[in-house]
Amino acid sequence: MNSSDTGIIKLTFREELRKQRWDDHRYYHHSRINQSLHLVSATCFLMCYMLVFVNPGAAVLVGWVVAMWARQIGHFFFEPKTYDAVNQATHEHKEAIKVGYNLQRKRVLQSLWAIIPIVLWLNPQFFGVFDGHANLDGYLENLVLLWIALAVGALLFRTVQLFFIENVQTGLVWATKILTDPFNDFKTYLKSPLYLMKGELIDPMIHAQHEREEDEPEPAV
Repeated sequence: MNSSDTGIIKLTFREELRKQRWDDHRYYHHSRINQSLHLVSATCFLMCYMLVFVNPGAAVLVGWVVAMWARQIGHFFFEPKTYDAVNQATHEHKEAIKVGYNLQRKRVLQSLWAIIPIVLWLNPQFFGVFDGHANLDGYLENLVLLWIALAVGALLFRTVQLFFIENVQTGLVWATKILTDPFNDFKTYLKSPLYLMKGELIDPMIHAQHEREEDEPEPAV
């Protein structure tokens, strides 16, 4: 959410990190399928964090091809986009106050991800960035570098953008949240597949409902 929604109270770094994580969960993770896919994504990203020290190329491929797509498929195809009765918010409102990449920004990012391999194949020098690849191994090596640049660029772009449209702390908190999401998602959605196997497609979000009711001011007597 935007900082304007937090009121005049200045949050500490830790408090704002908790708030961004909480808002992300209660607004964008109602579907048990989406939650389960986030568990898959988190597991893959944790593998990538370990793999990056051994085989960076494999880490990038697993991160972009498996982890990222599992994560976004849940948002695009399974997450409800109707009126959110739990949080009393429309989908359009949630998209407008999204701190990080909302669905429209994600479409742009995923489109760039998909276009890069095609452009690199048609233009091995990638507009002078590389000397060109002689074989498939060379192509994959250059593709990995471009996907690393895209990931780092997307993170830095939104972080710096938040510096100006919100404040420096909000940008740094969001960047921290993104980098630590695999750990938090793994813990948060570890039981989601169990609920899904029981036939529960939508998280009732009782905890979110209770917290919202507790935050509402008491009526005047």
